[in-house]
Amino acid sequence: MTGKETQLMAYFCLSLIGAALEWYTRQNHSRWYTWDDFTQVLACHFQYNLEIVPDRLSLTNIEKKPSESFREYGFRWREQAARVDPPMKESEMVDYFLQALEPIYYAHLVSAIGKSFNEVVNIGGMVEEGLKTNKILSYSAIKATTQAIQNGTGGVIGKKNKEDVATIDSGSWLRQLDMLRPIESKLSNPLPKNLDYSVSCEYCSGTLGHDTKKCWNLKNAI
Repeated sequence: MTGKETQLMAYFCLSLIGAALEWYTRQNHSRWYTWDDFTQVLACHFQYNLEIVPDRLSLTNIEKKPSESFREYGFRWREQAARVDPPMKESEMVDYFLQALEPIYYAHLVSAIGKSFNEVVNIGGMVEEGLKTNKILSYSAIKATTQAIQNGTGGVIGKKNKEDVATIDSGSWLRQLDMLRPIESKLSNPLPKNLDYSVSCEYCSGTLGHDTKKCWNLKNAI
């Protein structure tokens, strides 16, 4: 290569990231006698990027890898979304991104509709941190605990019977996952004279007089 081409090559490789950088570092550079030699090999190798273009449906099948953070996943997903033709509006990207998420993330991020994609990714990172610190219960943990209660197994929790289910923060579970949907509020008319107005039940759609710890409807549903 000429001096100018060598300089051009040096600047170009500094711009590479991800799969392109990995490919470049594994090549035998002595095979490239001119800049055109390099560009032809590069174009031939990455031609699939033009031939296999993701569509909107395929974006919903891009899952988060166990080895990557939510932020890394969001940027990887965004790179693929940028290749869709015709181009997507940011609000549309957010909608399709939410559809691709695991249930636990979807439950916490669905309220972020209307926000920018970067804001959604930042919120997802906070949810991820909550899962790591057990401030947010994962779907698998909730499902395992529920099954242990129903089967009467599972160590300390397994020793509790169904009547004790309400002592575990059922209201919190309902807010996190759509495992049990609240039922319609029902109160007698006229209202009981001894009705306790200081408590309400989230499972019974805010019905006054009792909370989730004393809700027989919730116990029977679980």
